[in-house]
Amino acid sequence: MRIPQPGAADRVKRNQASPPVTNKTPKDVDDYIAAAPMEAREKLEEVRAAIRQVAPTAVESISYQMPYYNYKGRLAWFGLHSRHIGLYLRPPTIEEHKKELAGYVTTKSAVHLPLDKKIQVSLVKKLVKARMKKNDAEKG
Repeated sequence: MRIPQPGAADRVKRNQASPPVTNKTPKDVDDYIAAAPMEAREKLEEVRAAIRQVAPTAVESISYQMPYYNYKGRLAWFGLHSRHIGLYLRPPTIEEHKKELAGYVTTKSAVHLPLDKKIQVSLVKKLVKARMKKNDAEKG
């Protein structure tokens, strides 16, 4: 039996991602963005536009209550949280770009794009292009 360390529960809570800001399941990406607070909509549109520019043939839909893009398999998701927009890409994309992502909070499959900073559109595009190449190689 494992004995929890003092304060372990607090650490887990503090390190968990914040829940998405929008609670209802949107019917499409337009609905998702429209349901977001006004001050976040422009940034959500920037992320959406960046993905669509580099992956114009990707199918846009909703998955896990977030915007999702399918290009020869799972390409990317993004979701609004209280302090950031989460950009989600299948591994190992994030790990392979650790140097460029040094100033961001990252996980194995996510980058937190802070709402109080400018969205680095070129970085979003670079990450999505990298995932597209992986999908091309996997699906042929």
